[in-house]
Amino acid sequence: MCRSIKTLRIDRPATDDEVEAAALQFVRKVSGFRQPSKANAEAFDSAVEEIAKASRRLLESLPPGPPPKPPVPRDYSQRPRR
Repeated sequence: MCRSIKTLRIDRPATDDEVEAAALQFVRKVSGFRQPSKANAEAFDSAVEEIAKASRRLLESLPPGPPPKPPVPRDYSQRPRR
């Protein structure tokens, strides 16, 4: 999974902007295009819209997610040195 895609199922409902941004990021990753050509723009935009709709349906059908976990402090003093 792409590390920069953030989880939307958190302790509050995802906003429309967050869902659309995640859909755009997904379509960019799958298509390999950051910005489609004019010839591909309609298909690209349609895919983003469909993914956003499917994501909203999924998020609405799931129970609320758990609250985010607090970050775990790392102890670098025990790492072996090279």
